Amino acid sequence: MTIADRFTTHIVENQPTILAPYNLWSDDPLLRSLVCQYLPHSHQNDEALLVKYGALAGDTLMAHGELANKNKPELHTFDRYGRRIDHVTFHPSYHALMESAMQHNVHNYSWKHEGIDGAHTIRAALMYMHYQAEAGTSCPLTMTHAAIPAMRHGEKLPAYYLDKTINGVYDPRSLPASQKHGLTIGMGMTEKQGGSDVRRNTTTAAKQADGSYRVIGHKFFFSAPMCDAHLILAQAEGGLSCFLLPRFLENGERNNVRIQRLKDKLGDWSNASSEVEFQNATAYLIGQEGRGVPVIIEMVSLTRLDCMIGSSALMRQSLVHALHHVSHRDAFGKTLANQPLMQNVLADLTIECAAATALTLRVAKAVDSASRDQHEGAIARLATAIGKYWICKRTPMFVNEAQECLGGIGYVEEHPMPRYYRQAPLNSIWEGSGNVQCLDVLRALNKEPNVKEALFKELYGQKGKNKHYDNHVTTLFDVLSNTQNMESRSRYLTEQMAIALQACSLLSTCTSLADNDALVDITHAFCESRISKAGGFALGTLPDTTPFEKIIALGQISSD
Repeated sequence: MTIADRFTTHIVENQPTILAPYNLWSDDPLLRSLVCQYLPHSHQNDEALLVKYGALAGDTLMAHGELANKNKPELHTFDRYGRRIDHVTFHPSYHALMESAMQHNVHNYSWKHEGIDGAHTIRAALMYMHYQAEAGTSCPLTMTHAAIPAMRHGEKLPAYYLDKTINGVYDPRSLPASQKHGLTIGMGMTEKQGGSDVRRNTTTAAKQADGSYRVIGHKFFFSAPMCDAHLILAQAEGGLSCFLLPRFLENGERNNVRIQRLKDKLGDWSNASSEVEFQNATAYLIGQEGRGVPVIIEMVSLTRLDCMIGSSALMRQSLVHALHHVSHRDAFGKTLANQPLMQNVLADLTIECAAATALTLRVAKAVDSASRDQHEGAIARLATAIGKYWICKRTPMFVNEAQECLGGIGYVEEHPMPRYYRQAPLNSIWEGSGNVQCLDVLRALNKEPNVKEALFKELYGQKGKNKHYDNHVTTLFDVLSNTQNMESRSRYLTEQMAIALQACSLLSTCTSLADNDALVDITHAFCESRISKAGGFALGTLPDTTPFEKIIALGQISSD
């Protein structure tokens, strides 16, 4: 025995290898099935972009995601000589993530192909993959994408703002917008005293002789402060109004936006969120005075869709790590993935992920066609709030269950799972908490009669394919017909509509992809467990008749 052998205490065995790089598009049969359902033939050539970005996101960007979150942004309020600079520095990996995303159209695909069926679906798939690699950079990407409809109301806005936001490339330099190669747009809506109740905002905007406005006040959450401009709400003479507030003025001076501090957040560490004060900052009116909320709602409807995309993506990446771990780990004489109870958990996770992704892509399809199709517009109006509430609400529970599949290693910071767990609650809070979404659902049902009509037209289109679904839709109609105490019942009502729409989306996909037996099994297992209540409250409580292995196979990455 050598000296080295005498001090060797053990051999590392029965441990999975670190998940190897893989293609987030090509190796995800579930995503490909759900996306391709909504793509017309004219978009089939765009699969090359999805394949390319899937390979990048599943390899290089995953590594950048780790580094960007381990090295948080830093605020530098003053330079070494005491001059106010209000500059936030980021790790190089943050910039690499932003550059890659914008180079591959994550922020602008919908607008570069505007009016073409499938544009928002392709863009949703790109964002879905990017979010799996890194969630924090998805915030400025989301806001930049969603700002376009609002910015189009800016009649006095120089044309290059829209052009450089839609067609530009990532340009992190601190320069006036006119000198940049591309622009990113942030958002600042809420204040300390109001939160979601933005009509309580006290920030004021006074019109100047040149048509611009001087803004005085504060924002309690000012997202991505290094963006080139922000859409904000402020009180003008005509009421609460929307403004575009640039970071740099055209004369090269910094706008009078003072960053007070960066938020010390639970997660989302790569992204900077801040508190700011406006000290006679220059801004430009977007839309009309007093119409700030309707203008900004056009932006919020798209950011809420991205909340659905992000939460579904977080489910997907958590599922991938759970499946990988249990497929390479033995316990009690058998691989974990082959043990019946673990199979129940894995199948249930796969079903939940499939249902979330199916509804998300159905909403993206509705957004695609909203301007051309009244039914799709009504579905987009209602299902965005429903899906944002339900999918984002389910994600923390989902990630925790996936984390549990890994045991203790899933709670250790060397593994990405703790980062996913910290990220999981964000989308249920950002862009309006659960109660705000439920109240928005009621508002749509009460004030827009075509919305309820469109909901049931959508649901009735899949009747006759599953008895549990049919019974649920009938009951749902009766439940919504009872208009007593709807506000106090609104979470329950929204949940029931969400489950119905998820089942409807899955049933529709089964019809379009009739040869996908695993997806059919997922669909009917969803209806049996979520609608007929054959399953329990926790994940992993499916009936023992569920075809666990077939369902799990659809959730696994093809290369694992």
